[in-house]
Order: sequence, then structure tokens, then C-alpha cells
Amino acid sequence: MSELLSMNHVSPDQLTIDTPEQVSIRFPVAGLGSRFLALLADSVVQAVAYAVLILIFVLIATSAPKTSGDELSHAGEKWLIAGIILFHFLMYWGYFTLFETFWNGQTPGKRLFKIRVIQQSGRQITFFEAMTRNLIRVIDMFPGVYLTGVITMLCNRQHQRLGDLAAGTLVIHERPSDEPLWSGTAARTITAAAFEPPTPELFLQPTDNLTLPADAVARLTAEDLAVIDRFFSRILDMELDTRAQIAARLAAQMTQKMCLPLAPDTKPERLLEAIARQMRSHGR
Repeated sequence: MSELLSMNHVSPDQLTIDTPEQVSIRFPVAGLGSRFLALLADSVVQAVAYAVLILIFVLIATSAPKTSGDELSHAGEKWLIAGIILFHFLMYWGYFTLFETFWNGQTPGKRLFKIRVIQQSGRQITFFEAMTRNLIRVIDMFPGVYLTGVITMLCNRQHQRLGDLAAGTLVIHERPSDEPLWSGTAARTITAAAFEPPTPELFLQPTDNLTLPADAVARLTAEDLAVIDRFFSRILDMELDTRAQIAARLAAQMTQKMCLPLAPDTKPERLLEAIARQMRSHGR
């Protein structure tokens, strides 16, 4: 699928992405302070994990049966060192990579301070982006205390360290989540006989099914249906407030083309679903 989003930078602390529906989505970019605090929290989590690991190894070593053979003891030391190296690798690279992949761009520290990693297009990052940005973390840390990463962040408008630049990612602040746009229960309908001219009686009214007048839907084109389909194909990648904003804009555009007034309490996504369903049922 071709790229559906274009990116426009409007300020050093904000990323704006323009969608095909002519809606600008603004992401407040996370700065050095919030990212440092998130990293500090993650370091505490890792330190606790290391402490638990050391305690487990001590308990195993003290409770293991003593042997007189030096060869067996030497082999046990090798396995112990290998286990420590593996655990360090998983904690150092796997911790950030796996959390950011399966927690929608967040680690425990990022979730605590309400920031997350996204692609530059605004989409959720994948395992590849998470792995890339965190494998380069060792370069960002050079020569110590993330000096290379800090200098890089101060030298670009979106506060991206080398790992972000390589993976095409950036870190943003979360916005307050809205309530879900629909609960899957009550729907709404439009009942009217004519639209010349539209009258307030044509507002959506609560009922069990959402039905639109055929002559109103006939005013829409195949391009309108394609725009609605693109919206529904991407709703799982959107934040709730962004999703609500785009749905409301689309609903307003469609009702204007259909010459159909829209009641203030109408759920935009229900209306868009009804439009798409009826256009397909009539071979549109």
C-alpha cells in the first residue's frame, strides 16, 4: 500500500503529519528531559532484575551439591558465565526492543512518563525499527552517559538520537485518550422522503439500524468510498483523539455532499460505516 501520510515540521517541539483526509495530526515531540527520566526508570527496573538474578545464582551456588572433581566444577563455571552473558544481552538489547515492539513503542519507563516511540510516518513501530534503534544504542552511549546520543538530539529538530535516525523513528509525548467512539450497541438512523431543501427533521434519530436515504447516498462517488475505506484500514494505528478528529471531518464532508444535516450527537464512524455499506450494496 502506498504511503498515505505526508510529514510537515512546524516547530522544533512538534511534528505535524497531513493525512489524505486533509486533517493535520500533531505529535508533541519528547525532549531530552522526559527521555532521560524514562531511561532512568528503565535502568532501575533493569537493576532490580540484575539483583534478582544475582540472588538466584547465589542460592543455586550455595544449595548445589559439592563435587570433588575439578573438571565438573570448571564446566559449571562456564555455564554460569554463559548464562550471565546471555542474560546481560537480553537485558541490554532485548529489554528495550521487546517492550517497544509489543507495548506499542513503550517500555515501563516510557509508559510511566507518557512517551512512546513511533515511526516518522506516525505509524506504530515494528520489531525491525525497535531492533535497529536499540542495537545502535551502544554508539549513542559512547564515550559515556549517552554523550553521542545527547549531542545528536541537540543537533536536530525532532530530538532524534543516532538510533532514531537509523531506524526512522522518533519519541513523542502521549496525548490524553478519549473514550471509544462507539460501544457496539445502540445505532442511529435517518428517515426522510426528500431532500429539497434539507430540513431539521432529517437529523439522525436513535433506532436499531443505521439507514440512509438512497438519493442522498447517490450523491457520493467511488472516490468518496475509497477515502472511507482508507480511514477504516488505518484506525487501529491511530490514537483515539486522532481517530475521532478524522472521523468527524469525514462525516461532515460526506453529509455536506449528501445535503444531509448531521445531529450533534451522531457518531461519525457509524455514519461512515452506513455510507460504505449502502454504496457497496448498490454496486458503487
